[in-house]
Amino acid sequence: MKASRLGAMLSLASLQPVKRSHFLLAIAAALLLALAGLVAYAEGLWIPNFPSKADFPVRGLDVSRHQGAIQWPLVPADEFRFVYIKATEGGDHRDARFGENWQGSAAAGLRRGAYHFFTMRTPGLQQAANFLTVVPDDPETLPPAVDLEFGGNSSARPSVADFRRELELFLATVRQARRREPVIYTTMEFRDQYLRDFTAPRLWIRSVFTKPSLPEGEPWLLWQFSGRTRVRGIAGFVDQNVFRGSHAQFESFASGRD
Repeated sequence: MKASRLGAMLSLASLQPVKRSHFLLAIAAALLLALAGLVAYAEGLWIPNFPSKADFPVRGLDVSRHQGAIQWPLVPADEFRFVYIKATEGGDHRDARFGENWQGSAAAGLRRGAYHFFTMRTPGLQQAANFLTVVPDDPETLPPAVDLEFGGNSSARPSVADFRRELELFLATVRQARRREPVIYTTMEFRDQYLRDFTAPRLWIRSVFTKPSLPEGEPWLLWQFSGRTRVRGIAGFVDQNVFRGSHAQFESFASGRD
């Protein structure tokens, strides 16, 4: 074997441990970075799809009794313009903290609205009556909203036709009583099963990892981009949302001029 070839082989052999070492270090660094990201997400310190404030300047929260007693004077009203507050669920359940959240958010200077959690096993008219009984008829508040999702719902799974019939009864009743077009909150999973080809003039979509991407350019108005936001005055996590439009457009939506 020629000396030059032998020397080259020895040089390659000496480089192999170095390359392996670099490769293992790169793998370890990637794993540590991924772990740090998971920890930051779990603690509410990092939101992977945080929308640009230049593109979405109007931000808000949605809350329920699960947030406990909220210290509304501490919630930064200069950062959050609006809040949707859970009022009712199904045919008879009423959120235990709706009253205090309704009054506290107004005193803190936030535009407020109420939402109803729609259950799959209760007639729509009964659910509408529950919501309308609890929520004050105030034209200065945001349009009423209805929450449609599988999480926390009953195990009942009616047909699409039966579900839509009850939902339409709920929407029509609330629309007539409050003279506002209701907002429909939903998840992609629920939409794909029950709301395909359903006209929702005011859609509030949940998408916590990517920007909403709906088929055929279906429009959305509100986007819940995080369920793990930390906000001063609120213990634990809270949902954060953006409005699709400018401050002026939001005021038109909030006041019923849109």
